[in-house]
Amino acid sequence: MDIQAFRIAIGDDALRDLHQRLTAVRWPQPLAGTGWSEGTDAEFMQRLVAHWRDRFDWRTHEARLNTLPQFMATVDHQAIHFVHQRGVGPDPFPLVLTHGWPGSFVEMEAILPLLADPERHGGDANDAFHVVVPSLPGYGFSPAPLKPGMGPFKVATLWAGLMQGLGYGRYGAQGGDWGASVSTWLAFQRPECVAGLHLNYVPGSFRPPRGSDAPPHSAEEEVFLKQARAWTDTEGAYGRIQATKPQTLAFGLNDSPAGLAAWIAEKFQSWSDCDGDLEQAFSLDALLTNIALYWFTGTIGSSFRMYRESRLQPVQFSGAQRVLPPLGVAHFPRELPMPPRSWVERVFTVQRWTEMPRGGHFAAMEAPQELAEEIRAFFRPLRR
Repeated sequence: MDIQAFRIAIGDDALRDLHQRLTAVRWPQPLAGTGWSEGTDAEFMQRLVAHWRDRFDWRTHEARLNTLPQFMATVDHQAIHFVHQRGVGPDPFPLVLTHGWPGSFVEMEAILPLLADPERHGGDANDAFHVVVPSLPGYGFSPAPLKPGMGPFKVATLWAGLMQGLGYGRYGAQGGDWGASVSTWLAFQRPECVAGLHLNYVPGSFRPPRGSDAPPHSAEEEVFLKQARAWTDTEGAYGRIQATKPQTLAFGLNDSPAGLAAWIAEKFQSWSDCDGDLEQAFSLDALLTNIALYWFTGTIGSSFRMYRESRLQPVQFSGAQRVLPPLGVAHFPRELPMPPRSWVERVFTVQRWTEMPRGGHFAAMEAPQELAEEIRAFFRPLRR
């Protein structure tokens, strides 16, 4: 596998174009007092756009991201951008860490050093990992696929090829959001390689087999299914349009940085443990680094394809199918609806399930220390 070093280098013309667009925003007129109840809050958006236009310094964040060891590789004709942070310790264990939507590899920036060099951050050097953080195809600097079929199941085969090409025959897999789907399929496809699977979200499409011999739903499971349906009714419209009519939406968001920022910021506000105040969980610069990555790479449209492809091949199992590697789950209190342990144990061998004290859907950004400690603890007995 040919691997080339990679550095981010956004052109000055792209920065000028962005500034012009942020200066010429056409603002809608929402009803007074709606706040976040009907979508992204107008006052917040005006402040976010002003910060992006007048104070956010992309060059500073670009330089910081370029301190990460980034590479490009081609696996099965698909170019993949990835960070490969080698561990510091007596015997670091390989770990592939996968982001989701509307995130990117920058979601993992804070947790990377905690996993790769734990001793420097108050941990044990024996818990060090060689951390691989790929960018999903069509996200950030991983080019968009040129044909249909690149859903989580296919991405899992790419990750297996990437890890093999890096010389890792046995490794762990971890993720949330789409990263949970990809990691689950990777563990299912390659149980001889995946020593353990750790998730901070159970894929929303996950359903265990429902044959005639399957036990009936428990009361706890019925509550979860009711909650999931209610969440889909009130919060799930974005997923439906991204799965059914992604191209129409892409025209608007790929042309308007304000529209793009509003679409992404709403999810960070709604899905995080911020008590309604987005800046309790994320700084404006942290939000805009991720949003700007989508803008400069023009990948918001291609990021939607994961929704369409997953709809065609959801994380569902039949018959006696099981995911063989042991599973660890970190359940954060403000996460999207999560099934109970009994529901998950119908397909997985759950070895660790921890109710976390704080955090939401973007756990690696919201609570990196707590998530890192859980990952270390889960993989500690699986390293050999």
